Amino acid sequence: MIRFLIVALFVILFLILSIPLLIAEWIIGRFNPALKDKSSLAIVNWAFRQVLRLAGTRVIVLGEENVPKDTAVLYVGNHRSYFDIVMTYVRVPRPTGYIAKKEMLKWPLLTNWMRNLHCLFLDRDDIKQGLKTILAGVEKVKNGISICIFPEGTRNKVPDTFLPFHEGSFKIAEKGNVPVVPMSIVNSAAIFEDHMPKIKPATVIIEYCRPIYINELDKETRKKLGSYVSGIISERYFINKKAFSDQL
Repeated sequence: MIRFLIVALFVILFLILSIPLLIAEWIIGRFNPALKDKSSLAIVNWAFRQVLRLAGTRVIVLGEENVPKDTAVLYVGNHRSYFDIVMTYVRVPRPTGYIAKKEMLKWPLLTNWMRNLHCLFLDRDDIKQGLKTILAGVEKVKNGISICIFPEGTRNKVPDTFLPFHEGSFKIAEKGNVPVVPMSIVNSAAIFEDHMPKIKPATVIIEYCRPIYINELDKETRKKLGSYVSGIISERYFINKKAFSDQL
């Protein structure tokens, strides 16, 4: 419980004490948006690294060389923990926005930083608004901003299972003409969700699988892209869980 309180206190203090930084970032963005992207990325990466350190989280990263460096990408991963965002964000090589649920808009300051990082907010109950969010994601990747989405639509609460991947999630890559990078995340719920409200030290394995170029897939695979990508992530998940079982 002490670890949870320390992490929560750090996050609250960061959000409050970073208000002058938010103002500075707004000013920078008025004159040099590219510089704002870089500085916001650096600031939030620093904060997330401290969160992981305070949580006692060890991350084993595999396949990072598979992430293209010369283009924006659509990251797609399985989702079991709030920490999935923290752990994957510190690895991104370029500005990257996450698709978040619209309920996150209730959190002041946090929302400001999310907007600085090109995050988009999805209304899962309104198809029309959801389509607008996907189209906004298409524009982001066309402009060189990577997007990360968890196509299960919510955190999966059942260990070692995968919810169906929503096919609409992949429209960002298809319409934006960018590769999909599947991310297989193992053991992230062991940090927090498996024993809420406690945060416990844990080892997590993240593997970046080979990029998928949608226009190179056959027609049938493209029709079932969600299950195809889910299958890749699932296969690597169980392989890595077995390979690193002595460290989990």
